[in-house]
Amino acid sequence: MALMITDECINCDVCEPECPNGAISQGEEIYVINPDLCTECVGHFETSQCVEVCPVDCIPHDPNRVETPEQLQAKYEHLMTAKA
Repeated sequence: MALMITDECINCDVCEPECPNGAISQGEEIYVINPDLCTECVGHFETSQCVEVCPVDCIPHDPNRVETPEQLQAKYEHLMTAKA
């Protein structure tokens, strides 16, 4: 699953630099995650880095974007190929 940021976000700025795929950006009111770029850090880390650093625990799985570990790995590989 891709992750999402809820409206409990306090705009602390700690999640954005932690995302290895550049999926997190400042939205109109709170930070947002681009689900097309979010791999939950699959391919980079063992755990989702944004979730690890979030002080208010406002980054759950997006129930509208269910993805298997295999799909996340394929997305990671596609993103890395596109960067090359």
